[in-house]
Amino acid sequence: MVNTANAVEAKDATKNPLVALVDLGQSIWLDNITRDLVRGGELRRLIEEDGLRGMTSNPTIFQKAIASGSAYDDQIKELIGQGKDAPAIFEALAVTDIQDACDLFRPLYDRTDGLDGMVSIEVSPGAARDPEATLVEARRLWDAVDRPNVMIKVPGTAEGGAAIRQLLGEGLNINITLLFAIASHERVMQYYIEALEDRAARNQPIDRIASVASFFVSRVDTLVDTLLEEKIAAAADEAAKERLRALRGKAAIANAKLAYARFRELFDSERFAKLRARGAKVQRPLWASTGTKNKAYSDVLYVEELIGPDTVNTLPPATIEAFQDHGTVRRTVDQGLDEARATMAALKEIGIDYDAVTRQLEDEGVASFAKSYDELIAGVEEKREEQREEMQRAR
Repeated sequence: MVNTANAVEAKDATKNPLVALVDLGQSIWLDNITRDLVRGGELRRLIEEDGLRGMTSNPTIFQKAIASGSAYDDQIKELIGQGKDAPAIFEALAVTDIQDACDLFRPLYDRTDGLDGMVSIEVSPGAARDPEATLVEARRLWDAVDRPNVMIKVPGTAEGGAAIRQLLGEGLNINITLLFAIASHERVMQYYIEALEDRAARNQPIDRIASVASFFVSRVDTLVDTLLEEKIAAAADEAAKERLRALRGKAAIANAKLAYARFRELFDSERFAKLRARGAKVQRPLWASTGTKNKAYSDVLYVEELIGPDTVNTLPPATIEAFQDHGTVRRTVDQGLDEARATMAALKEIGIDYDAVTRQLEDEGVASFAKSYDELIAGVEEKREEQREEMQRAR
């Protein structure tokens, strides 16, 4: 179990910041995957030297990886020879990369008793609001990757709830993604605890089931700031405008900190203590969408403000480099809760409907992933045709 001591500062400020975060109970995962990264030695270096603890992927990431060069061409030709269509080719390419990454992370997974060393692969976005399709795809990907340290990434929509609980109850590691609202986070935490209780009641093991709740951050500020700008433009006087300006860039961190506070209440409870005694791990919040989108804000804002025990932050490469260069390592995720509550209250007071904000973000997230997946499949089809023509010319 991750050390949850109340230290506010990392033990050794001279450490690589990613390594120093481990002292405060946080793991950094890389939000990126390419075949060159996995097979060229860079991923191994990141794990062994920079303290990388896991990896996440999504259709957009794979789209860029497959389109970026020739690393996938040989396998695409092989799959063409097997008569595979574009979706089947993509899945085979993705599974191969995920397997290779899992193998590199396996020593860390074993050393941490299954806490870290996880690699996520996502069900197709078409399953986001279809529980039965989610079950079928998640089980297929789990069997295809066939590694104990794979996590199946499942959207945390209301419709997917039954599937999430079912999959956890079957013993799959699940990364529950697209969470924006504290209520949605609460729901998936309950699913996790209930699934472990079900397994414990059946005398099934619960010590190696891992789950994270991917709580999105920067996208919240992007939308809330847009709504604030509309109100600033309509405000009658400068004092009112200034009060509204003071709320910009505050909603995402406040929302995440309040979600973490609820996480602590649930997983520090007597109810979970019974599962912990049987080896269960907490379902860690995973801070997602943590690359800063607004250039007016610090490029490490969503890292520095959400550091603390039993958390994961999945970062794009540029944010990892920025944090290594000038990030400050100190415990922050449970600091300033009164300010967080005041921020959310102020947003409500000025007429920003936060429930509507999170509903919109979830809908946009599902649509965005679906679009990325469609573009990915179109890109794979283009690659497939290129390689087929090359194979025909070579005959």
